[in-house]
Amino acid sequence: MPLPLPNLDDRRFQQLVDEAKRRVQLHCPEWTDHNVSDPGVTLIEAFAHMVDELVYRLNRVPQLHYLKFLDLIGVELFAPTAARVDVTYWLSAPQAAPVVVPSGNQVATQRRGHDEPVVFTVDRELTIVPCELAHLATEPAGGQPALRTDDLKAAKEPPVFAEQPQPGDAVLFGLSAAVPGCAVLLRFDCTPMGSGINPDDPPWAWEAWTGDGWAACEVDRFDNKGFNAAGDVVVHVPPGHTTSVLARQRAGWLRCRAERLWPDQPFYQRSPRISDVTAATIGGTTEAVHADVVHNETVGVSEGVAGQRFPLARTPVVAGAPITVEVATTDGWEEWTEVPAFAESGPRDRHFLVDNVEGTLIFGPAVREQDGTLRHYGAVPSKSAAIRVPEYRTGGGLRGNVARNLVTVQRDPVPFVSTITNRKPGRGGVAGESVEDAALRGPLSLRTRDRAVTAEDYEILAREAAPEVARVRCAPGDDGVRVLVVPAVPEHEEPDFAAFQVDQETLERIARHLDARRCVGARVSVEPPFYQGITVVADLRARAGTPTEAVRARAVDALAAHLDPITGGAGGTGWPFGRPVHSGEVYAVLQRVQGVELVEDVRLFAANLLSGERGQAVQRVDLPPNGLAFSYGHQVRVVRS
Repeated sequence: MPLPLPNLDDRRFQQLVDEAKRRVQLHCPEWTDHNVSDPGVTLIEAFAHMVDELVYRLNRVPQLHYLKFLDLIGVELFAPTAARVDVTYWLSAPQAAPVVVPSGNQVATQRRGHDEPVVFTVDRELTIVPCELAHLATEPAGGQPALRTDDLKAAKEPPVFAEQPQPGDAVLFGLSAAVPGCAVLLRFDCTPMGSGINPDDPPWAWEAWTGDGWAACEVDRFDNKGFNAAGDVVVHVPPGHTTSVLARQRAGWLRCRAERLWPDQPFYQRSPRISDVTAATIGGTTEAVHADVVHNETVGVSEGVAGQRFPLARTPVVAGAPITVEVATTDGWEEWTEVPAFAESGPRDRHFLVDNVEGTLIFGPAVREQDGTLRHYGAVPSKSAAIRVPEYRTGGGLRGNVARNLVTVQRDPVPFVSTITNRKPGRGGVAGESVEDAALRGPLSLRTRDRAVTAEDYEILAREAAPEVARVRCAPGDDGVRVLVVPAVPEHEEPDFAAFQVDQETLERIARHLDARRCVGARVSVEPPFYQGITVVADLRARAGTPTEAVRARAVDALAAHLDPITGGAGGTGWPFGRPVHSGEVYAVLQRVQGVELVEDVRLFAANLLSGERGQAVQRVDLPPNGLAFSYGHQVRVVRS
């Protein structure tokens, strides 16, 4: 079966004839007889007939031929992209000395039936730094921090916030050392005076001081009722945590700031007091990549000729991971260097390249010159020399997008580490490009010629730089070109706003790729889109005999699917950029829900995804050109018929 290919030329017989006649009028105006009886027109029609047949046959070439055509124009299949996951190492108990998780440490998911476990390898060394509480300070909103360490030691029970707490009041904890990327346990003994709040959902925000200012900390768990009981708070400190001087004391500072997370959240009426507090490091988090490491694999013996290819035992090879090749010589093993292409390689350069999709090592070819001599692009390994790869990584694909709390196996145990887990799902794993997708990309690559001119060119080139992203859109900016990037989100995870934030490394990689290919003078900005939260408040009437709770759950799921930035919209390809949200289409979405008899009322609210604030009820929410609708906090009421 031929591939469903795009039309390389969608013109047919009559269009070819008409175009030829127009060109005749332009270049040969003295030819005025264009009737079918004219011999020249007969030649034009014969030519058009042959071209029409040629285009027809070219669009139906076998798959093997088309793959050869793609190879000739330099189109290669994209290798699978390896997912990344944040792995948290929990200590069995706080330690007096640092605990080091080395780079290359491997963790995995549990084996399930016949499925192989998903293996991850730590990219950056993690040091779990011990700490203890050295200082305590308080800081009123807009004021200067005041040291409270002596009051705490004298059992004077210093207040956490001001006597009449205000948003922005903060209590600061000075640790004996900076603990970047670590999990810190703060153990409190408090006097329950902080009235007015919901103790299970206190109005606070935990932050750590980094080189760029205060950065948010993730609260893992707490049971101190918002400083109203004896209990613990475990916070995950960001990687940039560093020591600094506050209240004339140098420490690794953390702070808890009184802050309403949404407008109607209950706030402190009185300040709680701290009787005692201690701190200790109980874990740390680092990033791991979906890859298994293969060590010291011998791939074959050189035949002493140019252009040799040696397959690796494990495929695919993780793109971007460093890899070297060693060739045996009389003086030992000689190291060869990977290059992206042989165009700049000379006959003495010990270079090779890797086909990540097929998992093949390729050595430099030789090209015959006009005078009959051979020009070598890269050195040739000596005949009968053994060739080995000291280390390479294999993996990638969709399997790496594991759900949260599935990475629990230590393949390389670390002393004093009791358990591990991934608190967030894996991200960025993309399957390798299929032949069908490459066939569609081939003609587009010919058109762009590795240069960004039109909006479509920018989108194609951005996808080349980061094939793991879900959507790319080129939109006009205030003073140049704006490239909007939407990351891929695991399907098995309920999406949240944080999951749709593109990491800075991906944005910078796309920006570098486009900067080398943009037109002179063009300004290119690579950024995430603006996500406009949309809250739907709807009243539905369920059919007789249908459970109202089931109808409500289906309605909420239907709204979330329709307003999804990646899979939403009428076509299921993601909400269109800049398209407004109308209440009329929401009526239609809800009416199609199984069990709904009648949609009584629909109201739309624009929501701020950071603060949770909502605007007034409207029938239409307009979006800017860089805006995408984002499903947020729907409220659906269902009554029986």
